[in-house]
Amino acid sequence: MAVPSWLERLRAAGKTALVQDGKRKIHYLFEDGKEMAEEYDIKTGQLMSRKWREKNTLGGTGKWQVEVGEPTSPLLGALESELITESSSNPIFMRKDTLSSFQWRIRNLPYPKEVYSVSVEQEQRCCVIRTTNKKYYKKFSIPDLDRYHLPLDAAALSFTHANNTLIITYQKPKEILAAEEQLQKELKKIKAANSGDADCKTQ
Repeated sequence: MAVPSWLERLRAAGKTALVQDGKRKIHYLFEDGKEMAEEYDIKTGQLMSRKWREKNTLGGTGKWQVEVGEPTSPLLGALESELITESSSNPIFMRKDTLSSFQWRIRNLPYPKEVYSVSVEQEQRCCVIRTTNKKYYKKFSIPDLDRYHLPLDAAALSFTHANNTLIITYQKPKEILAAEEQLQKELKKIKAANSGDADCKTQ
């Protein structure tokens, strides 16, 4: 069965937990050297952020790539002074999940709701945002569905628009909800260090 394969990878990964600022932070180190860092709200179990990092071609540590949560601000890279920064009025695409759905928000999109269409491209395994005024176009995938080898379901996709923000929601399939519930139980078993501790205890 394909579904447990991603769960098995998570179980096999080296895990470190840290509790800080009302969040449970989990760091995963996979056999292939890839790293994943997640942050969960302690009270709700809600995923707040997920980032990935892998070694670059020279074997050094690459930059963190944000999958879920606020995009990394250029200001955070103190040594990497960005000479060219995006205009603050450009659309900002980010993913911010809920317990029952994957959710994306695109800020700085002032056009009315009827301008947008959001569809599923089964062959390319992605969702596509189009506008009738040709002002915005975006393709994005749902890595979680890829990891669990699940098909995209157009019926699970919906969107709304408010305060210059397009909000796209994809209801999580029952397989992912079950797997996430299982994972949460396992993550709670990891002995978490508190932020004051010098190092985190691994599982």
